[in-house]
Amino acid sequence: MSDSVKGTAVVTGASTGMGALYAARLARMGYDLIIVARNHNRLNQMASHITADSERNVEVVAADLNDPQQLAALEVKLRNDASITLLVNNAGMGTHTQLVDSNVEQMTSMINLNVIALTRLTYAVVPGFVKRGRGAIINIGSIVGIVPEVLNGVYGGSKANVLAFTRSLHRELADKGIQVQAVLPSATATPFWDNGGLPLSQLDPGIVMQAEDMVNAALVGFQRGELITIPSLHDENRLQQWEQARQAIIEDFSHNVPAARYRPSSKV
Repeated sequence: MSDSVKGTAVVTGASTGMGALYAARLARMGYDLIIVARNHNRLNQMASHITADSERNVEVVAADLNDPQQLAALEVKLRNDASITLLVNNAGMGTHTQLVDSNVEQMTSMINLNVIALTRLTYAVVPGFVKRGRGAIINIGSIVGIVPEVLNGVYGGSKANVLAFTRSLHRELADKGIQVQAVLPSATATPFWDNGGLPLSQLDPGIVMQAEDMVNAALVGFQRGELITIPSLHDENRLQQWEQARQAIIEDFSHNVPAARYRPSSKV
């Protein structure tokens, strides 16, 4: 696809970390940008640097996606902008703190950002994508969407939702010219860890990927048309075997009688 027809990419959580890297890389790939985050000054600085580097147009939207009114305003903007061809749902928050030690209001905010905002922004762009017969959505999940035991359960649950939602979108939209991808990073060197209460310095450096490596790998996966991209998984066969096992058990889920192990004993 030539630079002139790439269209506009929307990147949420774009002021730092993986979001900032996505914005810079997508601009170099030929996309104009709408970058979204709470920090207006940081976004303006980024926009200047990206435009100077790539000569692409960059629009700044300062918005707190946990604020229903600001989220709704962004939805309207995305719904009405026919230039948008890519949505990167990167904004999110997390923690390593166990459920019993966590603040329920903070957990609710996490669900609102990781699940509700992501879902509503997706709903905002998909009808236009379907109408125009083109578009793409990249949802940034986490490996804890597969192994929620690793960190906080609410965080793991929210990322499991991202993975399930992405699978469903693929089933509904693949034949309509719309590509979807779930990116599942493992430990990545971003402000996520310090913000979540676990300093990055406390992690084994042997398991921590640099954010630039993660984003570059994820974009290769996107260009390959992958539905699920796990940059840190070296043996692709393991992912394929997992998917085959998942599909196999799905075929055995639907029966009109309970399994024999659940049949009441004659003594009951």
